[in-house]
Amino acid sequence: MPAGLILLSLVPVIAAFVRGAELASRPDVTPDNARFVTAPVPIVLHIVGSVLFALLGALQFVPSLRRRRWHRYAGRLVLPSGIAVAGSGLWMTLTYALPPIEDSGLSVIRVFVSTGMLLCLVLGFVAVRRRHYATHRAWMMRAYALGLGAGTQAFTFAFWTVAVGEPGVLAYALLMLAAWLINLGVAEYFIRRNDRKPRPGAGLSEGSVPRPKAGLSESRDFSGDAGSEPQLPRSTAWTG
Repeated sequence: MPAGLILLSLVPVIAAFVRGAELASRPDVTPDNARFVTAPVPIVLHIVGSVLFALLGALQFVPSLRRRRWHRYAGRLVLPSGIAVAGSGLWMTLTYALPPIEDSGLSVIRVFVSTGMLLCLVLGFVAVRRRHYATHRAWMMRAYALGLGAGTQAFTFAFWTVAVGEPGVLAYALLMLAAWLINLGVAEYFIRRNDRKPRPGAGLSEGSVPRPKAGLSESRDFSGDAGSEPQLPRSTAWTG
């Protein structure tokens, strides 16, 4: 999964570098770049946040890293980067002039997506502060799915262009929406699959007692006849 997410994240990362290089070269103002050149702050925040959120977020799915402190330290960059992505996206949607291919319907969709991503990040942060790690993981996966919409949009637009041709205004908005919905659907699948995994001790019948592990201290005295089941002292509590 991490390798696939990194490959998918290359689409927004490459796009971010191309747009950043264009702004750094102080280009002439054209109808296509006027909104970025005249008001560069939100797009710069979006570029920096997208690169960090996409790449560091993908590495958060590596099990060996997730079990180490690296996950916590990287999360301190992933969370603000995600907020920068969603916040700047909302900022640009509400303040930038719309290009000809976009309409107010797509702007409404973008407002919902940006707001939803911000909400997922806040809920993920609240959950980890309360040590509800499963809930934290679920909300952060949803936020990452929304943040990586640009990667999936490259595929939805490519398939449509090959099969039908250049999309119109309505098709453009629906293809953008489809990418976000696909990502959310995949995230929900993995969240629910993880929830269905049996927890340690699940499936023990009521009153059953796990066998003691070898190497118990001598203070736990298990007595019984030869060949009989060892008896637990009353002071020892076992939980499933």
